Amino acid sequence: MTQPKDSLSPDDRDFVTALASGLEVITAFDDHHRSMTLSEVAVRTGMNRAKARRFLLTLHALGYVHKRQRHFELAPKILSLGHSYLSANNYHSLVQQSLEEITETLGESSSLGVLDGSEVVYAARSAARHRLMAITLAIGTRLPAVYTSMGRVLLAQLDNDELDAVLEGVTLEVHTEHTITDKTVLRTEIEQVRRDGYCIVDQELDSGLRSIAVPLFSATGRLLGAINVSTNAARIPMEKLTQEFLPVLQEKAAFMAQHIN
Repeated sequence: MTQPKDSLSPDDRDFVTALASGLEVITAFDDHHRSMTLSEVAVRTGMNRAKARRFLLTLHALGYVHKRQRHFELAPKILSLGHSYLSANNYHSLVQQSLEEITETLGESSSLGVLDGSEVVYAARSAARHRLMAITLAIGTRLPAVYTSMGRVLLAQLDNDELDAVLEGVTLEVHTEHTITDKTVLRTEIEQVRRDGYCIVDQELDSGLRSIAVPLFSATGRLLGAINVSTNAARIPMEKLTQEFLPVLQEKAAFMAQHIN
């Protein structure tokens, strides 16, 4: 994952290794690793068993991890960490209402994503009844930014050096027959997003999934994230994305920008 320019290195005297290791244990749990033994956590994090055990037991004592015989899993209290982020950004209720209005208007799922290194993280979501992807999208879900409309919109907001650093650090993988696997082509696509002010990704991450996204700024020009609409390629033609979906997204993004400082 690309680090911010002003971030500490692990060798810096102010870098708290224990905190970093504890967070690494937390993020080792995901959709495919919901419950793990001590040995499995150690392997996932690259820690030795003794170190992994100390962090797991500490998280268990604090209520962030459940222990069920030999297995560990995240406890509901872990959601409080994400809630802290949402609470610190008090525009969340306005965003959620706007996403729900987009879903009501277009009949499709709509989300807010933020960039974290080379991944886009879902920070808010309004789900339509029909399910589009094989995985379940929810707040906190991470997807590769290069293969999502929100991710490319956010990558387009980076300066050239930052964008180069992200692209240099990612490995392009084939997800579908439409997936872009050439970094030069991908960079050209992102540069086009800069010029257009929106992005469409057509079935690059998941067959049948088509999405369109625009950036979301505050009234002062601060980048808050990107909002999108995702839909089924067999049901919604590309022309409808630009002619009907894009104006709705742009209108909602402009409305939110007026009310968020």
